Formats: sequence, C-alpha cells, structure tokens
Amino acid sequence: MTPTEVSNFFWNIADDYLRGAFKKTKYADVILPFMVLRRIDGVLAPTRAAVRAKKKELDAAGVKNQHDLLCLAAGHRFYNLSGYDFPRLVAEGADQLATNLRHYLREFSPNLQEPLEEFKFNETIATLEKSGRLFQVVQKYASQDLGPEKIDNHAVGTAFEDLIRRFSEANNEEAGEHYTPREVVKLMARVLVLGDDQDLQKKGRAIRIADPACGTGGMLSVAKEWLLTQVEPDLKIQLFGQEFNGETYAICKSDLFLKGDEADAENIALGSTLAKDAHPEQRFEYQICNPPYGTDWKGDADKVKDQPERFPERMRPAVSDGQTLFLQHMLARMNPVEKGGGRIAIIMNGSPLFSGDAGSGTSEFRRHLLENDLVEAIIALPEQMFFNTGISTYIWLVTNRKRPGRHGQVMLVNAADLWTPMRKSLGNKRRMFSEEQSNSIVEMVDRYEESERCRIFPNEAFGYRKITVERPLRVAAADPKRKYTPKEIKAFKDGPRDPDGAPVRNAKGDLEPDSELRDTESVPLTEDISHFFTKEVLPHVPDAWINQAATDEWDNQVGKVGSELNFNRVFYRYLPPRAI
Repeated sequence: MTPTEVSNFFWNIADDYLRGAFKKTKYADVILPFMVLRRIDGVLAPTRAAVRAKKKELDAAGVKNQHDLLCLAAGHRFYNLSGYDFPRLVAEGADQLATNLRHYLREFSPNLQEPLEEFKFNETIATLEKSGRLFQVVQKYASQDLGPEKIDNHAVGTAFEDLIRRFSEANNEEAGEHYTPREVVKLMARVLVLGDDQDLQKKGRAIRIADPACGTGGMLSVAKEWLLTQVEPDLKIQLFGQEFNGETYAICKSDLFLKGDEADAENIALGSTLAKDAHPEQRFEYQICNPPYGTDWKGDADKVKDQPERFPERMRPAVSDGQTLFLQHMLARMNPVEKGGGRIAIIMNGSPLFSGDAGSGTSEFRRHLLENDLVEAIIALPEQMFFNTGISTYIWLVTNRKRPGRHGQVMLVNAADLWTPMRKSLGNKRRMFSEEQSNSIVEMVDRYEESERCRIFPNEAFGYRKITVERPLRVAAADPKRKYTPKEIKAFKDGPRDPDGAPVRNAKGDLEPDSELRDTESVPLTEDISHFFTKEVLPHVPDAWINQAATDEWDNQVGKVGSELNFNRVFYRYLPPRAI
C-alpha cells in the first residue's frame, strides 16, 4: 500500500464508524492512537513468542532489571508481554474485547506506557463500547496489516503525518496550537542550516536538533527529512523535544516510533520546558521552534524565577510574553562556540521586536542579543499563514557562529507580501508559500545583500539611549539670585506656575527641575548625545538640560539603553492619497 492509500483507509474509518459516537474534532483521538497501536502490533509480531519466552526465563532466574534484555529479544526498544495481538483480540469475540484490549495495553513496555496513557485509551475504549462500535473499529484495524513486510517505516510515517495534517486542517483553529503549516516548517528548516552544507557533508558528522515546544513533532521531522534528502543522507541526526500537551506529546512520540526512529522517540519528553527542562545537560547544534504566543508564563513563574542560568532576572519579559522565554531557553542550550556553535530558527509574533521600554526585561534581552552579535536575520512572514491566528509573524535566525561578512550586522527581510491565496481557507489560514516564493526567501537570506526587500544594519542601529530632559521650575514670585530651602521649593511647586517667571534654585545653587515639564528623548546609539541634544532639543526649549544622574544600570553612562527592531519604520513606504 502507498502512504496515501494507508492514510485514506484510516481516514474513512472515522467517517464510517465514529460518526455519532464522537464529535468530528475528536476523531483524531481515536484514529491516530489505534493506527499507532496497529503498527506496533505488526512490528512486534515476528518476535512476540521470543519475548514471552525470554520473560519466563528471566523470571525463573530471578532477574529484576529485565527491560534491556526483553528489548533485545524483541529487536526493538519496546515490547509487549501479552498473549494478544489484533487478530486474536477479534477472534475471541466482542463480549470480552474491552477487557482483553485493556490487558493488551497494560502489557506494553514502560517506555510505551506513558504515551499510550496520554492518548486516554481507556476513555476511548469505554466510549466505543458504550456506542456499540468497539468491535467494528478493532475488526477494521485488524483487517489492515501494518507490519514492516507490508509497509516500510518511511511510508507509514508519511501516512501518519498526512492524517495529522488532515485532522489539523479539519479542526482549523483548535489544531493551530500544535500544528505549524508544512510550507512554513520547510522554510524554517532550510534557512536554519543555510550555508552549512560542507560541514554537514563531512564523513561521520553527527548533530543534535531540538524543539522545546515540539507539538506533534512536525518541525523536527521536516528538519531531519530535509537534511537527509537534500544535504547528506549519511548524516547522523539525534532529535530532542519537549511538549506540554499530553495528547500532542503522545502523537509526536508515536510518530517517531512509527518511522523507526526509536532512539529519537525516547528523547521526546512530556512537561513544561519553562518549568523544568527535560534535557538540561544537552547542547544543540540546531534548534527550531514555533512556541505558543499569546500565552503567559504565570503558571511557571516561581520555577522560572528560580532558574537564572536560563532566565536572567534583568532579561525576563512581561508575564504575558511566554514566547520570549522560549528563545532565552534556546539560547541557554545553544552549542558553545568552542564546540562548533549553534543556530536557532524560531517563529514569534511582533511583540518581541519592540515591546517594553528601555530597561525593561524584553528590551534588555534584545540588547543582550545585539551586543553579543547573536541575531543574523529576521524574516517578516505574510499575515494569515497559520490556522489559529491571522497576525503578523517573524522568523528569527539566531546564532553564535555567523558566516564571514555578517558579523556585527542584522538583516531584515520583508516577505510579508510574498504569498499565494489558498483555494479554501482553513480557519485563519488563507495564504501559503509557493515553492518559488519559498526559494526566493531562502536565496535572499543566503545572498545577504541589500535590495528592495532586504536591508542590512549594524547592530548599534537598533539601540538607543533614553535620556531625561529637565526644564527649570519657574514662578513669578521667585528671586533668581536667591537659593531656596526644600520647604520653600515645595511651596512653589504646589502653588501657581509662571513659565515666563524667574527660575528657582535649590540650596546648592542648582536650577530646580520642574517635574511637570520633565520629558524624555530617545537618542540613537549611533549618534552623540550632546550633538543630538543641541540639534533636536535646544532649538525648541533653550532652557532645558540633560539629567546626568539618570544613568544606565549596566554601563553607568547617561540615559537608559533600549533596543527595538522596528520593521514598519524600515520598510514603510508613503502612499499619497488619490487626487480629489
């Protein structure tokens, strides 16, 4: 059977047997886990008897740690000790099917128990039994042999991915939290490894790829597939991932098991990456991610604050901004320069580009990225590219090993109007990339040259100093030569003001600033503060001065340093109104 035929077979089971018993949005909760179960059943069939015999032998010998030996007998990293398989479950009839099926599930090896539990199989079995559909569904699955001699790992994995996509598209917005459109993932995977071909083609080269919010695992799978088919078929790749949603985690782990990537499957963990990293000792050559945006980290706040190594206090974003924390995590897990360095491709909305005033956590994090020359490029994507949101999104390329000629610079790529309309909208997704458009974006990043769509700036161009501008307190009754006590100055401040009156001096003889006239100016880091002040401020307010005491906490110079990457300012083009 071809992958499409397999995918269609299981898709039709949903329409034929689940209608009425389940909502359409829940079809995937039945079809996907049963497909996983049927494939594993076929994979384990040749060694099932050998595993049970080995179990008896180990029990008789009093061996306690049996897992590795049973895996060896199975020829895989998992096994099942039950006497059942799908044909026998059906052969024993409908009356005991629910009981036998639950026994069969309990007898899987511990490393398969967790994902199977996350599929909530017991609830599914109960619902199918109550609706009278359990025997029909299991019988239908038993009729399709998914053993390796019938369909190889790649084909069954492709069929499983196709079902994930079809169910995700059918569910539109709900699925968008866990599923990124394939053409976007492919683009990210391509720019992630751009320029690394020669290094990756070295004999015996091994790399690690991680996704800290891996969803159904699409980003990891596409990145691996791209590298093996387009760059180097002998490249050794280890995948690592972590996912908070239980059912999504189970799909991701199962997908890897189905493809024969059993070692990678064991590197997929369940839980919040922000609260507890499942791979704290690993450092990765490549990381790729589409973290949840619009989701806060309030639930993980206490644990986040206890991890300054990953999330430095001065750079923590607002509680509403969880996506920036994911980038901070990825930065902490990037392979160090002395070991070859690493690269990151992450999708985020517009907020991390400019939110937060100078001195805020998000601004300080941008400052850290720019001052350490870690941002290589940012690509603006079209709106309406995702199932669950129509807002603008951006791919950030972050690395500690920039190519020659790119150091000290950031490229901004405006691909916001490179899109093709979809024939049928899927939730908020109304647009997609054509192959030509995707190739065009990759070529622009690869060339790293300025054009109508591409602008290159020095890192300093995105920084500024926010200086405090003071003006003197003036009142009609003041004597400009006299020095006033704090109490008298307070009386002036609480009383009537006269902008044309005499300035008030404090006991030290300094002009007393008027808090109501206090203002700020953002001075680009590429400009001298004094020159900027003389040119932009004094012509309008000749009595103003810069508050020298308002210094930056980290470099002790005048003005707080801020940073922002404003796409609109760079690519804005004035369109005059039409003639009357």
